[in-house]
Amino acid sequence: MFSLCYLPTAGRMTLTVIKCRNLKAMDITGSSDPYVKVSLICDGRRLKKRKTTTKRSTLNPVYNEAIIFDIPPENVEQVSLSITVMDYDRVGHNEVIGVCYTGPDAQGLGRDHWTEMLAYPRKPITHWHSLGEWPGRAASFESQGSCPSPKPPLTP
Repeated sequence: MFSLCYLPTAGRMTLTVIKCRNLKAMDITGSSDPYVKVSLICDGRRLKKRKTTTKRSTLNPVYNEAIIFDIPPENVEQVSLSITVMDYDRVGHNEVIGVCYTGPDAQGLGRDHWTEMLAYPRKPITHWHSLGEWPGRAASFESQGSCPSPKPPLTP
């Protein structure tokens, strides 16, 4: 669950990560050490990223943490946000639990949440979002309209 609030006069967007529930257990202990990573994306490039604190050994973390991005009003229709819930691992790589997107080119609730935020400036708009598979591991990545696959090099 997160809220979005846009202040057009200040060119400031606040995403408040409120909480998660029923996350997938990623550790041997049957739990996870989740944190949320938010990336500001423009034309497929990550411009900025921020993250919350890590909540230890829980599948239902509560954050209530605000993440602020400066986005001028003339650019608000060209950017989107990637919200990734990660599992912190002391040893090895942190693992992706799930991801969702919000912005003008997002699908379903992701787009609706963004549109509602723009329609009601200065008012926090809160919604629950379902986490999807991480694109790097999703079998249907090609069908999601994301970046095209790299072409193999031409051999002379």
